[in-house]
Amino acid sequence: MMTSGLDASTVTEWEARVATERKRTGRPQGFPELPDIPGGRYNDRAFFDLERREMWQRCWLYAAHVDQLPEPGSFIVWHHGSAPILIIRGDDGEIRAFYNTCRHRGAPVARSDSGRAGAALVCGYHGWSYDRQGGLRAVSEQRDWQDIDPSCRGLVGVRCERYGNWIFVCEDLQAEPLQDFLAPISRYLNHLPLETLRLVDRREFTVQSNVKVLIDNFLEAYHFKLLHGGTTDRIFDNSGTSVHLWGNGHSMMLSPNRRDDWVDPGTIGMPEMANCTNIERNFNPSYNLFPNLIVPIAPSGIPCVAMWPKTLRTSAMEVLWFAPDWGDGPRDPLWDKRIANFDRIVDEDIQFAEPMQASVESPGLRSIPLSYQERRIYHWHVEVDRRIGPARVPTHLRVADELGAYVE
Repeated sequence: MMTSGLDASTVTEWEARVATERKRTGRPQGFPELPDIPGGRYNDRAFFDLERREMWQRCWLYAAHVDQLPEPGSFIVWHHGSAPILIIRGDDGEIRAFYNTCRHRGAPVARSDSGRAGAALVCGYHGWSYDRQGGLRAVSEQRDWQDIDPSCRGLVGVRCERYGNWIFVCEDLQAEPLQDFLAPISRYLNHLPLETLRLVDRREFTVQSNVKVLIDNFLEAYHFKLLHGGTTDRIFDNSGTSVHLWGNGHSMMLSPNRRDDWVDPGTIGMPEMANCTNIERNFNPSYNLFPNLIVPIAPSGIPCVAMWPKTLRTSAMEVLWFAPDWGDGPRDPLWDKRIANFDRIVDEDIQFAEPMQASVESPGLRSIPLSYQERRIYHWHVEVDRRIGPARVPTHLRVADELGAYVE
């Protein structure tokens, strides 16, 4: 298996697939007609609870960038799991994750969403304290706790591993290692300097829609002409977008620039990532690290979108920018315009997502037909059912695996 990223033969193959896509006049011969996606997957509360418990809470999820934890004691509290999760850099430099729950009576150990802990994290309720590696350090009024074994009362850990400078967490102790989970997609990213990318910007907000409405939007280019007529559709040629499906639910769509010589004027003079290929320079490779991290890559930076379910009808969205190290001092002022331009594109997507929530709850939404170019959405739903266990999904809400022969 290739582990070093895009090689020349893969670049040539992907370019040829885009050329083939531009020429096609219909669905490729032999490609199956995909069954409709049941509408209830977007509005059924029992299915939402099942999906959240058996997929979201058992899958590796992006949580943070190492720049958010610059020194020992630096921490954030992450709110997209089954309970708040404390992610902290220890005295040994390692980044660990724990439920933000005191082992005495369950009070939160960290009471702010980010900061830097002193020598100990002290619960504000009864004064139990923990070291920066999560171990119980001391209890107040020791005379009443003479038999306590501190080694058994540390903060409860959550699995926490890194891919480059990205921090992922997983609440399932039996889940495969992050490296194995990402292997089907990371093989095409490993040529990039992910270990040195800086966090340029992040913003998080609530969107009034089911999370699958949001995720579906970022898995297809079919909507570009109408939603992004003045932005992405002016740059990328949707007719040439090729789709790649990989194991573990990961996928990518590769959209060519409309002009081979086009360069984003807002990036001129900005440092570029080492080892970029023609794929990053002349195309928009937009990866989905299943289930919820959208990663479109350009030589000068990576704007990411992450989405998580909050309730059946609301979602959290985080917009992030990563870029090559610019050295000491503040970021280049060019970033302000670049961030604003991408925010405009995201806002164009959200303008339809929120009103759609009422529509997807309507009796008028019975099922969702998907075209050939929307097959990433179907692939995503198949993976959800695989992780839940198809037999546990109600019959009327199941998605049959019709794409197995097309997963690379």
